[in-house]
Amino acid sequence: MSNNGRPLSPHLSIYRWPITMTTSILHRVTGIALSIGSIVLVAWLFGVAMGAESYAIFLSYMDSILGRVLLIGWSFAFFFHLSNGVRHLVWDSGRGFEKSTANASAWFVLILAVILTALFWWIRL
Repeated sequence: MSNNGRPLSPHLSIYRWPITMTTSILHRVTGIALSIGSIVLVAWLFGVAMGAESYAIFLSYMDSILGRVLLIGWSFAFFFHLSNGVRHLVWDSGRGFEKSTANASAWFVLILAVILTALFWWIRL
C-alpha cells in the first residue's frame, strides 16, 4: 500500500470547515453557554430575593467589563440558538436540505444573530 507521502487523513489545519459544520458546532456551544447563563440567572434571582445589598453586589459584577462581555456573549448565544432552532424546525418539515439552501440559511442565521444582538444592545443602551 502506497500513500505517496500524503497523510492518512486530513488535519484540521488544512481542512476548510463548511459553514453548515460551523453552525452545527456553534449551535452546541451556544446551548452550553445558555446553560451556564441560566446559573447566572439564578444568581440574579437569588440576589433579588436576598435584598438590596446582595442585588447591588450582583450588579457590580455584571457592570464590570467582564460582566458586560459575558452578557453580550449570552445574548448572542440566545439569538443564534433561537435562529438556528427555527432553521432546524424548517428542516424538520423536509425543506432546505439542498446544499445551496443549507449554506444560505446558515449564513442568514449567523448574520441575523449578529444583527439581533447589536440591535438588542443598541436599544438597551
